[in-house]
Amino acid sequence: MSQSGWTDKRPMSPHVSVWRWHVTMLGSILHRMTGVSNYIGAMLVVGWLFAAASGPETYGRFEAVAGSMPGRIVLFGFTLGVVYHAMSGLRHLVWDTGHGLTPKVASAVGTLIIILAIAATVAIWLVAGLVPGLAIFGGG
Repeated sequence: MSQSGWTDKRPMSPHVSVWRWHVTMLGSILHRMTGVSNYIGAMLVVGWLFAAASGPETYGRFEAVAGSMPGRIVLFGFTLGVVYHAMSGLRHLVWDTGHGLTPKVASAVGTLIIILAIAATVAIWLVAGLVPGLAIFGGG
């Protein structure tokens, strides 16, 4: 018997190895990660605004970095993070009303949000003409 009086042989708190991965766990982790990444992305937006205000030469350097393949990957990730976090935030608002909390519904909505966030991000990039060679309305 331990000093706390706990007599059960099982752990007092579940260990990571006890949990099985499921989509609601992934959704929770992604919501937190995208929340943090959105702060970093906001700093990129501020950098973009400073570059634009600093003149054509500074803006040209920023545009060169943002237009490079690594820059586009970061910007795509930022767009995906904003879209996912917004959709996940709406899910949390629905949960706050007491709806959609059953495991089946929560898993289905979690999966749907991941799929819709990816599809919406791709659509945003296509419509905005940000995918080289695949511009729908010009640009690219």
